[in-house]
Amino acid sequence: MKVYNSDKIRNIAVLGHSGCGKTNLLETIAHAANVNKIPKLSNNVQMTYSMSLMPVEYEGCKFNFIDTPGYTDFTGDVISALSASDAAIIVIDATDPMQVGTEKALELTEGIPKIMFINKIDNEKARYKDVIEMLDSKFENKIIPMISPEFKDGKFIKLHNVFEDYEGLNDEFRQQAERAYEALMELIAETDDNYLEKFFEGEELTIEEKRNGITVGIKKGDIVPVISGSTINNVGTKEILTTLKNYIDPRFTDEKAPFNGVVFKTFVDPFVGKISYIKITEGSIKKDTEVYNLRTKNKVKIANVYTIRGEELIELDEAYAGDIIVVTKLPEIQTGDGISESLDSEISIELKFPKPQIYYAITPRNKKDEEKMASIVTKLVSEDPTLDYYRNNETRQALIGGQGELHIKNLIAKMKDKFGLDVDLHDIKVAYRETIKASSDVEGKHKKQSGGHGQYGHVKIRFSRSEEDFEFSEELFGGSVPKSYIPAVEKGILESMEKGVLAGYPVTHIKAVLYDGSYHDVDSSEMAFKLASSIAFRKGMEDAKPVLLEPIMKMTITVPEEYMGDVMGDMNKRRGRILGMESSSKGKQILEALAPQSETFSYAIDLKSITQGRGVFESEFDSYSEVPIENQKKIIEAANGEEK
Repeated sequence: MKVYNSDKIRNIAVLGHSGCGKTNLLETIAHAANVNKIPKLSNNVQMTYSMSLMPVEYEGCKFNFIDTPGYTDFTGDVISALSASDAAIIVIDATDPMQVGTEKALELTEGIPKIMFINKIDNEKARYKDVIEMLDSKFENKIIPMISPEFKDGKFIKLHNVFEDYEGLNDEFRQQAERAYEALMELIAETDDNYLEKFFEGEELTIEEKRNGITVGIKKGDIVPVISGSTINNVGTKEILTTLKNYIDPRFTDEKAPFNGVVFKTFVDPFVGKISYIKITEGSIKKDTEVYNLRTKNKVKIANVYTIRGEELIELDEAYAGDIIVVTKLPEIQTGDGISESLDSEISIELKFPKPQIYYAITPRNKKDEEKMASIVTKLVSEDPTLDYYRNNETRQALIGGQGELHIKNLIAKMKDKFGLDVDLHDIKVAYRETIKASSDVEGKHKKQSGGHGQYGHVKIRFSRSEEDFEFSEELFGGSVPKSYIPAVEKGILESMEKGVLAGYPVTHIKAVLYDGSYHDVDSSEMAFKLASSIAFRKGMEDAKPVLLEPIMKMTITVPEEYMGDVMGDMNKRRGRILGMESSSKGKQILEALAPQSETFSYAIDLKSITQGRGVFESEFDSYSEVPIENQKKIIEAANGEEK
């Protein structure tokens, strides 16, 4: 592949709902540019689970097309792709205009230059006018059907370019084309004061002025071109390439500065190792170049510089600012890392990913594979920052978190297909706590005689509820318990708090006051007083109305207005408490609520069902709260049964 300078490179992310035709579009583009001789097209829905790169050379330019997943569980890859792109193509299915993936694509590309491609325009179920109306409502007066369809008797005839004359168009489509042209000229005029003056004076703009105006308008987001076509019949493909070449400017063009780049995506291959995708933001790079990882401050060597098409690595002699390169076998670099020739450089692209929406416990099918599983999951999580993996020491479960059920299942499939590891998913155990509601006054005595020195420890302790995790104090008089044994008493209580009297859960919010006791000059010891205090602790818990506490999560839920009633009703069923709500800048409602953790494990699945995939949420631990009496019995029985 040739080496291209910055001004000849365009990076384009391709977004849209699953099944809208993104992958088919790239196949036809590759065919139009003589990359693929025969495009591999399909009418069937093809699920894309991760982004992929398709470099295309066309009329002296290099286009790095990035295909992205359409299913919302894989939003992380869309974010990665957009971070490296100059512009986006949003593919819209003309037979089903407002799909969830379309809405998500419009949200994620806010502030990014974009082109709309209305696909399947020749399908008998195509609803072109509905698509245009939907886009107009989203973008007000910025939508321009630059390449629009002409129909006759309800059937698609051909495409029409608004810059061409209107000969041969019937009245309806002639009027549409004229309106689109006039609207475009007005938007072009608004990009420059001189153009605006010419426009008001009725003077025609030159071709160069029109092209420049469209370029500026698209870059600012004031012009959103719409191109119609059909990927399955290769209609509109060249028009897309021409539009991208003529009207999209690259974001980074300083190719003479020292090399600087950002790792925006990584893949782990069991044979090749780590494959890292880097967007060059400044300078240029050749093979055998040493650079710094700006996160670790360590030097790494770029042995070879590649691009990739499908699974084929294509070596490059050199790559300039604006280009996307692929490097291999650099295990120490990860997604989001800045890579630079200078340690003084700053990371030029900041990647922000959503937090996991759902968690499962994960175990290897073969218990001997515990370490192998941990190693493989850690590698795969490094591919995708929207995943999370950690071990909960309290519940002794390894937990895997992701954006949804499909996201997790895809990870499990990768573990089996790539690494031959079978794993199972389980429900998460809730990290309950125990505490007391009342006060108690008890004594604990440990006395044992078995020849030689015996064991003797005796304490009297008052227990009560505390606002803190644990409070300990002493009110001893007359040396009833020597000061040297007081730390042992405190330690004995702390160790006993690891396992409560109801269901064996850790104890919290306890205040203990040691106020009396006795000792033996010969038989007393630190161990004896530890054991005495643990006896007192169990008595004290049992006498002070012990209760279970459950973790409460703070939920931030973002949904369209029309689903608010259903979401609030569902939250009430989960024993949730609504804290408040406010409108977001994107026309949605943000709901704040508190809900028991045990009621939120499947919330990602349920929220998608309630909102047809349009709702998202984040949650974090807030506090512990008492479990209702009717729920406590089941939890205690389950925990005690598990112990047996």
